[in-house]
Formats: sequence, C-alpha cells, structure tokens
Amino acid sequence: MKKYNEKTEVLEKIADHITAWIGSIQSLIVHTLLFITSFALPMLNIVEFDKMLLILTTVLSLEAIYLAIFIQMSVNKSHEKIEDIQEDIEEISEDIEDIQEDIEEISEDIEEISEDIEEINEDIEDIQEDIEEINEDEEDEDHNERAKNVILKSNVSSNKNEIKALKDIISQLQNEIDQLKKEE
Repeated sequence: MKKYNEKTEVLEKIADHITAWIGSIQSLIVHTLLFITSFALPMLNIVEFDKMLLILTTVLSLEAIYLAIFIQMSVNKSHEKIEDIQEDIEEISEDIEDIQEDIEEISEDIEEISEDIEEINEDIEDIQEDIEEINEDEEDEDHNERAKNVILKSNVSSNKNEIKALKDIISQLQNEIDQLKKEE
C-alpha cells in the first residue's frame, strides 16, 4: 500500500508539472512551432498533406485526452483541498461558539460573585456598627470583654483584606473577558 501511495504521489506530481507547463508561454511557443512545422512539411514536399493531417490529428487527439485527464486530476485535487478547508472552518466556528458560551458563563459567574461581595460588605458594615456599639458600652465592662472585642475587630480587618483581594481578582477576570471579547 505504501508503494502504491508513493507511485500515486509521483504520478500526481508529474500531472501537476504537465498541467502547469501546458498553461505557460513555453507551451504556446512549442505548439505554435509544431503547427508551423507540420504545415510546412507538405509545402516542402517532405510529407504528403493527407498523412501530415492524419498524424497531426492523431497526436492532437491523444494530447487532448491526456490533457483532459491531467486537468481533471488537478480539479479533483483542488476540490479535496477545498473540502479540507471547509472542514477546518466548521471546526473553528464550533470552537468560537464554545468560547463565546464560556465567556458568557464566566460573565454570569463574575456578576454573582460581585453580588456576593456586596452582601458581604453590607454584613461587614453591620458588624462594624455592632462593634462600635459594643465599644461604647465596653467602657463599663471588664478587661476580658475588651480583649474579645479586639479579636473581633482583627477578624473583621482580616475579612476586609480578603474581600479586597477577591475584588481585585474579579476585576482582573473582568479585564480578561473584555480583552477576549475585543479579540473576537
């Protein structure tokens, strides 16, 4: 099978070269000289006119048959390449659709995360208000209560830092989505 494919490739290359040569200026010149010579031979009484026409007609008929075969081979090869390109285009289109769906899902996720962050911020504000109220009432309480409140405040600060980090990540994701949309 491998030898068959190699032989086929060699024949296809030969057919491509012949088809390319037939469509060239050199081919036009060679054929013109052949026709002039063919009609000059009977005029110079080297060959009879009927024999020249018979030979010329036979040669040109055979040439036309082979040219038709070579041209059809080139057309078939071009058609195969076009089909391959169409398949590639279809695959790329499907990939683009998948990417667009992914971008839409990511956008929805970012919106949900943003809403969650807003809710967390509201909760943090409520906690801070509660802490401020506790601080006001704390002046009368003992030292242990103050220590508990300090711990609560540090936890709130830590949560604020984590929320800020989440906001930064969401902002980066939003920028990347915008870039992907621009590239489309």
